[in-house]
Amino acid sequence: MSLSAAAMARLDHIADRSGTRDLMGRMEVSGCGEIHLRSDTEHRLRAVVAIHSTRLGPAIGGCRFVSYADTREAINDAMRLARCMSYKSALFSLPYGGGKAVLIKPEAPFDREAVFESFGEFVESLGGRFLTAVDSGTSVSDMDTIARRTRFVMSTSVSHGGHGDPSPCTAIGVRRGIEAAVRFKFRRSDLEGLRVLIQGAGHVGYHLARELDAQGAQVHIYDTDERRMQRCVDEFGCEAVRSRELWRLRTDVFAPCALGGVIDAKLAAGLQTDIVAGAANNPLGRSREALTLQRRNVLYAPDFVINAGGLMHVVTRDRAAVERKIHGIHDMLMEIFERAALRREPPLWLAESIAERAIRSRSRNAMDPAPAAATQ
Repeated sequence: MSLSAAAMARLDHIADRSGTRDLMGRMEVSGCGEIHLRSDTEHRLRAVVAIHSTRLGPAIGGCRFVSYADTREAINDAMRLARCMSYKSALFSLPYGGGKAVLIKPEAPFDREAVFESFGEFVESLGGRFLTAVDSGTSVSDMDTIARRTRFVMSTSVSHGGHGDPSPCTAIGVRRGIEAAVRFKFRRSDLEGLRVLIQGAGHVGYHLARELDAQGAQVHIYDTDERRMQRCVDEFGCEAVRSRELWRLRTDVFAPCALGGVIDAKLAAGLQTDIVAGAANNPLGRSREALTLQRRNVLYAPDFVINAGGLMHVVTRDRAAVERKIHGIHDMLMEIFERAALRREPPLWLAESIAERAIRSRSRNAMDPAPAAATQ
């Protein structure tokens, strides 16, 4: 077991024993260095900013705007997401640390612009230690609103000096990652005829459906929002899946593209697929699910590797460099799959240990030897 896996096992243990009550203990085990909270009752803002690391540069992370059961759940999500951002930056030699912003979505009615302007003031108060961007539940127009109050926001619209929506680049990276997994698992270089189930037809899921359809895959789509699912059916000929029992559908690839935690112990033990490779952050409920998948001979593409295309889009000015880095996701995953197989450990655990080593050493060469595409 790698050091990263051991740390995650301890984190699982703390969660089992005490939920999120032991906040400082969870911060120490997860490696999250800072938690910042802001409550603005006038504008109905309840926000968490988790900063995992600034060792490689200022922390960068999206702004998530979704419903949570309580503040403890939001803090827990922010910490896990911040750690993933640190790993992405470290693995792909980006000069940033990892952080995440979580805004607890208020019950309607509320003034959306007021919420995001207040959040912008919160980000500005952190003095550049944290840079935010688009994430689940937010849009480019929300980033433009945040930009009224802070300099430390990215993925604004082109008219505001940003690069716009990162979702298409995230989807391209996921498609390249699926191609790597298929190459490693099935020893084939195409996706023609492969059955892929996309769970989540939001921004990235929609673009991924387009990418996979163009490659000849048989795409099945599931979403709780019937309209989003139907859009993929109408535009790409996807087959809609209306049963919530996703593990009953036999596929070659399962691509989780919604919120995290979808693959719990039950799904990890029963999912009828050969590969799990999607855009969702932290799709595994706990680290131990990675071992369950490996024991069932299901190949798991580490989420913070395969979904890094969006971050590359946000932080890289040179469009040609963005394209090179996104296509380098394929090579990075092939390296991880091969090394994990030799070590007989889950690819997720190996990827975590490589990223942690890079952060500790402040190395720009996380892989040893490093794929050329990952160091450009």
